[in-house]
Amino acid sequence: MVRGMANTRRRFPYFLSIIVLSAILGGIFGPRIEVAAAASDEDGVRASLKTFTKFYQLIEENFADTLVPDKAIYKGAVPGMLRTLDPHSNFFDPRDFQLLREEQKGHYYGVGMQVQPRNGKTIVLAPFAGSPAYRAGLRPGDVIIEVNDKKTDNLNTTEVADLLKGPRGTPVQIVIMRDGVEKPLTFNVIRDEISRKSVQDGLWLKSGVAYVDIDQFNENTSHELEAALKGLGENSIKGLIVDLRENPGGLLNEGVAVADKFLTKGQTIVSHRGRASAEKTYTARHGNGGRDYPIVVLVNRYSASAAEIVAGALQDHDRAWILGDNTFGKGLVQTVYPLAENSGLALTTAKYYTPSGRLIQRDYTNTSFFDYYYRKDTATRNPLDVKMTEGGRTVYGGGGIAPDEQYSPPKWDKFQSDLIRKYAFFNFTKHYFGNREAKLPKGWSPDEALVTEFHDFLLKQPEIKFTEAEFTQTHDWIKQNLQREMYTTAFSLDESRKFTIENDPMVIRAIDSLPKAKALLESTKKMLVQRMTK
Repeated sequence: MVRGMANTRRRFPYFLSIIVLSAILGGIFGPRIEVAAAASDEDGVRASLKTFTKFYQLIEENFADTLVPDKAIYKGAVPGMLRTLDPHSNFFDPRDFQLLREEQKGHYYGVGMQVQPRNGKTIVLAPFAGSPAYRAGLRPGDVIIEVNDKKTDNLNTTEVADLLKGPRGTPVQIVIMRDGVEKPLTFNVIRDEISRKSVQDGLWLKSGVAYVDIDQFNENTSHELEAALKGLGENSIKGLIVDLRENPGGLLNEGVAVADKFLTKGQTIVSHRGRASAEKTYTARHGNGGRDYPIVVLVNRYSASAAEIVAGALQDHDRAWILGDNTFGKGLVQTVYPLAENSGLALTTAKYYTPSGRLIQRDYTNTSFFDYYYRKDTATRNPLDVKMTEGGRTVYGGGGIAPDEQYSPPKWDKFQSDLIRKYAFFNFTKHYFGNREAKLPKGWSPDEALVTEFHDFLLKQPEIKFTEAEFTQTHDWIKQNLQREMYTTAFSLDESRKFTIENDPMVIRAIDSLPKAKALLESTKKMLVQRMTK
């Protein structure tokens, strides 16, 4: 329910690991693993544990305050140890483990809206279309001041979000303040199951050209993709845009199932191997059923994990044209071990390799974890990890998936950045609809009177400085962003999303790149036929 920056295309990714959920029960450290170990290794482990025990006892006896064992171990010792291993091994306390499972399942029980902290308060970013919050009339910009008679003044947004969740069919009372309305408004909402679709409904961008957006890979992703394509009428598709931008990954089996949908039965999708795990290869079990329409896959630096498995498989088999920026380079397998007290350990156990054998994982040994996550240079590759695609093209490993065609979105100038960073469109929209009915006519777009009203609104915002020349120069861009933001309030997130996609310059470029994807398919087919006849 909690979302990051409101005006980014999608929330900033938290790099959900590719999860192999392990059905392991037992004590806090999981199962006993029977391995042959040298006596010297065992002695070393015993000595280290003895040292740690003495160290912990020293702290427990002499620390100025009472030591909380759970905090010392689960928040300190265990995460500290994991940070010495790799950037993706992680410990989940009970709440984080619950959130992880909610993300994997793709649903939870609550009221169905995105909330965010702003200026020390918890505000509604947007209710999900059709959710209890949406039907009740909650709006973007509403400030939540009370939940079930509990004041939110001293609560953070996570705590407020927890109050909004609860068993299906139970009531929750939400009191909000709204721009333009003097007194608080009270909404009595009945909680329900909230499905967070990982694949939104497909769209037709133009005749024969379809678009699907995969947000992440949870337990329902492959079925949702199937439903989205079926809803469009897959036999009518002449070209497909698959959007994996900002997709942080998720479940391995779902990434494999999505790639399977577009490949030929029997083709390799991905393999993984590690020190203590034998190599395992995943292949397409069902295949595309002869549907070989051209595909363009959109990626960027925040496409990670299972998203990279899909992009890498389609690229290695020359099944799709990859457009965008180098992907994140997260090719480490995390096995999740359920522990005591409803906690969990995500431990890196193997590495992923694309069908051609290139390593997806980017090197992290000579950099800080901060630089690893927030690097500026995405065009990294290992010159020693050189492979060939099915059609004979050169590809490199060790740096994520490099696109076939580089594309960077148009950069904002300072004025545009200020409008986005300081939530100008969001704030204007909640002000505009404050004491008005949140409705607009179908097909509505901002007229010049509204643009002028927005201009005058900005003049009253001391944190936003601009010249008349800057405003005039960005006139069309301002109108687009006003329409996008106001669609969220007047219609729904879904309508706003549709408008954004149809006007996305990268999506427009992808449509123009479909002939390249078609040519790639045809040339690869010819090459394979030539190889078979030799």
